[in-house]
This record gives sequence, C-alpha cells and structure tokens, in this order.
Amino acid sequence: MTPEVETRELRFDDNDLAVTLYGDLNKNLQILENGAGVKINVRGANLTVNGSKHDVILAVNLLDQLYELIGTGYPVFSSDVAFGLKILQANAKARLGKIFLDQVYVTTTNRVISPKTPNQKIYIDAIRNNDVVFGIGPAGTGKTYLSVAMAVSALANGSARSIILARPAVEAGEKLGFLPGDLAQKVDPYLRPLNDALIDMLGPEKAFELIDQGTIEIAPLAFMRGRTLSNAFIILDEAQNTTREQMKMFLTRIGFDSQAVITGDVTQVDLPNHQKSGLIQAESLLKDINGIGVCHFSKADVVRHPLVQKIIHAYEMELNNNDN
Repeated sequence: MTPEVETRELRFDDNDLAVTLYGDLNKNLQILENGAGVKINVRGANLTVNGSKHDVILAVNLLDQLYELIGTGYPVFSSDVAFGLKILQANAKARLGKIFLDQVYVTTTNRVISPKTPNQKIYIDAIRNNDVVFGIGPAGTGKTYLSVAMAVSALANGSARSIILARPAVEAGEKLGFLPGDLAQKVDPYLRPLNDALIDMLGPEKAFELIDQGTIEIAPLAFMRGRTLSNAFIILDEAQNTTREQMKMFLTRIGFDSQAVITGDVTQVDLPNHQKSGLIQAESLLKDINGIGVCHFSKADVVRHPLVQKIIHAYEMELNNNDN
C-alpha cells in the first residue's frame, strides 16, 4: 500500500533563528531529510516539508521544537538534530526541552554539557538523587563523560571537596610488564580517558592544576584499598573489570558526604581466568537498596559517530546468533 503523501509549510517569525535552525549550508536540514526520509524546500524563513504523512509529522515536530529551543538561547548543533530525531521516533510526545535544557556543566569554551537521550536524563537525575549510582551499558552512551561532568559541577558548586576517578588496570590483550616505564607510567594509558574528559571540560591548565593540588585524583582501583573517601565525588569507570572482592572493597571505601558513580559495560569483561565480574554481582545484590540507583543504557543512547550504534547492533546480532 502506497503511504499517504503529505506537504506542510512552516513559517518562522524570526529569520535569524530560522538560519540557525537550518545550520551552515542547511546542514541541519540535510540531516533531517536523511534521517526522516522527507524532502525540505527552503524559501527564506519558510519551509515546505514533503513526504509520507508519518515522516512529515515527525519532521515538523522536530523543527518546531528545535526552533523553540533556539529561541531560549540553546545552541542547537547538528548532533542535536540527530539526537532529537531519535527521541521523537521513539516517542512522538517527548519534549526535547526537558532533556536538552538540563544543563549539567558549561565548559571553559562555553560548550553546554547536557543529556542527549531520555536515558541520559534519567541517569543525571539518578546521580542528583542517590548517593550511589550504577550506569551500565555499551560504549559511547555517555556514562563516563556525564559522570565526570557531574563531578566537576559538584566541585564547582562546593558540594564536593575533591574528585576521585578510578579504573581497574585490567590487561585487555596486552601485558603491563611489557610496557615501558615505572608503575605510574604503565597504568597511565588505562586512566587516560578520564583525564581526557577532565581536560575537555576544564581546559588543560586548570585540569592539571587541580590534579597537582590533589583536588582531583586519577588512580588505579588498587590504590583505593585501605582508604576512607569522604567529602568526595568518586567515579569507578570500566567497573565490569572489577572482581567481586574489588567491587566490595571499593563500595566500602565511601565515607560521609560522598557519592559514587560506577560505570561499566557487562558485555566487555576482560577479567582473566573466567573470573566473575563484580559489577554484575553488585547490580544484582544492591539494586533494591534505597539510595542506590541503577541506570541502563542501550545502543539507542550512543552519542558517538552514527556508525558506533550500527557496530554495537552488529555485535549484538552475532552474540544472539551464537546463543541460538
């Protein structure tokens, strides 16, 4: 059956806002055309959207909401068009402003860090409302980056006096002993993603200043043993590579006026000798405890290059085929 063809015209009151909506060389409109399967014709501040009725309604909904966001001062980027389209495809009644306008932190380059998917919004709210939060899902879903942004925000507003970022230094196909340098130099590559996130938000000068002062500490998980971590925002990244004993050790380090975020991808466990992941056990044991939040992400939450979502899907299909 041939889908019903629809044509709708949009008239924007503010030409400058319309130009921002269109993007450089109408790039935002091209993304929308490709993603929604519609054809958009531009005549100044007026647009004509052609396509199947369902697709046109989707595109017009997105354009209206993005235009409204731009009117509030929100800097809509091409990525927001793609994220917004995914959100409205899943839920046509979703309000993008409730997600995109939840400002987590503003970087030194005045870039606003905010959630880009409904699950990211849930994750941010969970961190605000719980002392311990587990963020579980595939790579590229913003688990670590958003938790670091929340940590930097907590440091800036005084709700935390320090930030502690930890990762298990688990070997994924390479032996630490073959790497050059002392222990600190050997584990540095494992901690670099956390360092990169800090630099992106604070700028290299401020990030390294806070690290030198000890206000921000980036260390292997093993360095947490025997400590009590108070008045701190603590992040344990790549937690799928903790053993059960290590996870218990980490969780029992949390002191007064501290909160912890534990992130990981349970499909990428690199523990040797088929050891059980501490993250999987912790989620099962602790998910019903008041004050502990558990947030799950899927490939729909991937905010990296669009191909990353397709790559994750391909591997999921392969895994399902092998299970069958």
